[in-house]
Amino acid sequence: MTDQASLLLKKQLKELTKRPVDGFSAGLADDVNLFEWNVTIMGPPDTYYEGGFFNATLSFPKDYPQSPPTCRFTSEMWHPNVYTDGRVCISILHNPGDDPHGYENASERWSPVQSVETIMISIISMLSSPNDESPANIDAAKQWRDDREGFKRKVARIVRKSQEML
Repeated sequence: MTDQASLLLKKQLKELTKRPVDGFSAGLADDVNLFEWNVTIMGPPDTYYEGGFFNATLSFPKDYPQSPPTCRFTSEMWHPNVYTDGRVCISILHNPGDDPHGYENASERWSPVQSVETIMISIISMLSSPNDESPANIDAAKQWRDDREGFKRKVARIVRKSQEML
């Protein structure tokens, strides 16, 4: 499986290098490990995250694309669907099959046809439209629901901090 994963990851990296996608940049964390990528996500326009530059890692399992990668923000992030340790919690990154908790349809979860591009587009979409029904960060979800101005201020501080890190 590792050979198939390596070939696919090389192909996806080459494609993203030749035809970059708006909203993010991606590359290997180091030149030897195809299974660890660094990504920078640009805060989507017309959202609280606009103007921010958020770094994250994508870690691919050896059986990729049968299993999903994990994504973790290394930049500070305040979002209902991001755990306090930076791990991203969206359906597309959950293992294939039925959700044992009954929140997601199998069709919303990982499938081997996904790619780095579709993952990143999903994460950008998550920044645009937080899902507070099934939060990873309860405090961020509560603030999103009950104190939108406070949420907006906290995210604005994180956006400024991300700009200073450039």
